[in-house]
Amino acid sequence: MSSEPEPRGTEKAAGEGWVCHLLTLFPDFFSSPLEASIVGKARERGDIRLEAHDIRAFADGKHKVTDDSPYGGGAGMVMKPDPIVRALEAVEALELERTGQRPHRIALTPGGAPFRHADAKRLAQLGAVSLVCGRYEGIDERVMEFVDEEMSLGDFVLTGGEPAALTIVDAVVRFVPGVLGNSLSAEDESFGTGRLEYPHYTRPRTFRGREVPEILCSGDHGKVDRWRRSQALLRTLERRPELFSRRRLDEQEWKLLREQGVEREAVLDAVGAVGAEEVES
Repeated sequence: MSSEPEPRGTEKAAGEGWVCHLLTLFPDFFSSPLEASIVGKARERGDIRLEAHDIRAFADGKHKVTDDSPYGGGAGMVMKPDPIVRALEAVEALELERTGQRPHRIALTPGGAPFRHADAKRLAQLGAVSLVCGRYEGIDERVMEFVDEEMSLGDFVLTGGEPAALTIVDAVVRFVPGVLGNSLSAEDESFGTGRLEYPHYTRPRTFRGREVPEILCSGDHGKVDRWRRSQALLRTLERRPELFSRRRLDEQEWKLLREQGVEREAVLDAVGAVGAEEVES
């Protein structure tokens, strides 16, 4: 699938809050986290609407079975396709009736495309999203024909898609207007600029013999800004040099690095060592 799929969902209408439907076998998993802190306050204000739906409610039979053994044999159980697709269709019908919005469907699977900062911004622009939380050995592959894209948090396996869904919701809501007090906060952080964020300090000025950098106490906002940009570049070079290949260094950034004693060759070597692309502008 492409890194930015064409959304089947509708864009968020003016004045409407962001909507996320969480399709899961364990709806109680979301109760406490979605009521706390920034997300909880955003729900209270109506900036966002989050709803958890029990996939078992859409299963057949007395016992509401949602998984079965895999064809071809093997360990574990596989989530059945029919309850999931019914749940997706029921949620879509509900949202169309309520708001006229068609949710963008995402399956959370280990084989999905890695969730990135840009994805959070993209999903925040959509009116409604449905997140399908996988469990057990995985989801029947036929379900993927009924979703718009697959996502993963990274190269590791969780007990289920619920922790991934929480992470995605938390990342997305930061880009919903009104959720953060400072509209610049979501952009002026790690990955918002394509760089890691600069280090932060607060009171006390001296902590166990460790001082806050003098320039941050100078009151010279121009120098503070320049120091922060330099530190962000140095931190990115040391910890995540591959980010320089996602957004190439401009001449001002090269100059800031040179002022810190970092030569162009050192940057190119660091990026090349992690197998990233060229960073020359």
